[in-house]
Amino acid sequence: MSPIATQHPAPVLVFDGDCGFCTSSARLARRYVEPRLRTVPWQRSGLSAPARARAREEVLLLDASGRRLWGGADAIAVLMLASRRPLWPPVGWLLRRAPLRPLAAGAYQWVARHRHLMPGGTPACSLDPGQAP
Repeated sequence: MSPIATQHPAPVLVFDGDCGFCTSSARLARRYVEPRLRTVPWQRSGLSAPARARAREEVLLLDASGRRLWGGADAIAVLMLASRRPLWPPVGWLLRRAPLRPLAAGAYQWVARHRHLMPGGTPACSLDPGQAP
């Protein structure tokens, strides 16, 4: 799917590089969840056009092989599952199960719509109303 994923032995998190909140969140994910994680702004990702369109709306996670792609709350849960830190895999497992999965998806969508109001967010972080996940 993407050359960025096959060149790195760990998952690749694709985020909105124009959004301060997203950039800070990607940095925190690498620092506290998975240090092997590679973070790449979608604007410089080399992703296919359909994947870039998704990345404009939600964070994406590519597995190390570049064959699997998750978005939004699922991307965050799978990232936690891939973590070598002991706390995160059980949290990721829970986020992928009912009843937490729909709650996580709703929380993710709310944050995505309001990311311009989050710490580090700016008006440039706003999604157009038609773009909100």
